[in-house]
Amino acid sequence: MKNQKGFTLIEIMVVVIILGLLAGLVLPKILGREEEARLSSAKLQIKALENALDGYKLDNGLYPTTDQGLDALIKKPEAGRIPMKWRDGGYLKPARIPKDPWGFDYHYYSPGNENREYEIISYGPDGEPGGEGKNADIESWKIQ
Repeated sequence: MKNQKGFTLIEIMVVVIILGLLAGLVLPKILGREEEARLSSAKLQIKALENALDGYKLDNGLYPTTDQGLDALIKKPEAGRIPMKWRDGGYLKPARIPKDPWGFDYHYYSPGNENREYEIISYGPDGEPGGEGKNADIESWKIQ
């Protein structure tokens, strides 16, 4: 029993998540639904960023400012409202801010419009604000 080797639950979960992400990106492309997969991927990434922002607020009592941006999730801000209990290692794993599925940066605003604490927006395939149909923006407050 001493020499048994195996995988930890965390290792198994990481593999399952990676396989799920790959399946979410590869299978729809094979089935001719690439744009739907990108839209779903953008929504999942925005949700992950929201979870990281919630962790940041839980530790520090506030969200990063617009000027600090999403980078505050991976590197302790040195200007503006300095978080006193910033988590060593940051709030995202891996420690990088993802690009949206079309290769553009996500846009973060805090405070947001209409009394929202923050907003995260992907401008979609065209990379421009606004747009309709397949070029519509993906906005954090509209994701269910």
